Amino acid sequence: MKRMRRLHLFEIHDQDWCPHMIRDAETDYLQFVIATTKPYAAMVPILAAALQRSGTRQVLDLCSGAAGPWFWLQPVLAEGGVNVSVCLTDKYPNLEAFRQSNRLTHQSISYHPQSVDAARVPEELTGFRTIFSAYHHFRPEQAHAVLADAIHKRQGIAVFEGTQNSVLALLLMLLVPLMVLLMTPFIRPFRWSRLFWTYLIPLLPLIVLFDGLVSCLRTYSVEELCELAARQDASDYHWDIGTVKSTAGPIPITYLIGVPSERAAWPHNGTRFSEAEGVGTQTGGKATSG
Repeated sequence: MKRMRRLHLFEIHDQDWCPHMIRDAETDYLQFVIATTKPYAAMVPILAAALQRSGTRQVLDLCSGAAGPWFWLQPVLAEGGVNVSVCLTDKYPNLEAFRQSNRLTHQSISYHPQSVDAARVPEELTGFRTIFSAYHHFRPEQAHAVLADAIHKRQGIAVFEGTQNSVLALLLMLLVPLMVLLMTPFIRPFRWSRLFWTYLIPLLPLIVLFDGLVSCLRTYSVEELCELAARQDASDYHWDIGTVKSTAGPIPITYLIGVPSERAAWPHNGTRFSEAEGVGTQTGGKATSG
């Protein structure tokens, strides 16, 4: 699949000036798509194994949007013997969506109501860090800082991207306005403002399309993720970097996982997951792709 040079353009919902109702409507849509199509289902064995290696049962989800995949992912992990509590965070917290996840999961998914910078996570927020569909938001120096902060605080980190900087991904993204029009009536929590900005003034389909195209152009390749990991001063970290075929379409899932070496023991039992093929593994601050 032909890849292009990464371009770091801006996404509208990243901007401070973006109205919160537009930002929340976009993250609600993205969460609905992730929950409906489950593109990250292919990552369950890899994430489960990483959590087992890290020895933690607490997940700190960064850049959560409207909760990402966790509403369905948490019980799937539990079914396989990996029970985790999840705390949602974001630079611009979608509090209504966070509260709904907390309520519907009987508080097994919690949230941090204040803004959280993924490159400077407060000391009191601990746990294995995850980032779904958002690592591309960071410029290379910021992406480096996100990994460095996890390493400095001795936390495991897993990054998953469902977009790709390729011609095919850009072409598929052109279907997004139609998907927004079809899916909006089914998105919860219900908001009149979402209907207004989708159907009466169809601003939301255009913004989601624009941001989706930019997301593809900004997505890091396996090689670029390997370079970011190799630049870290982390000779005692174990890195897995690679791609896995998505269960929802032709664009593969790209991932990076880092775990402190003292915690990077493979699980002996208690899990019913097996690792997916093609996982790249390396200990000692360097990384390889699968």
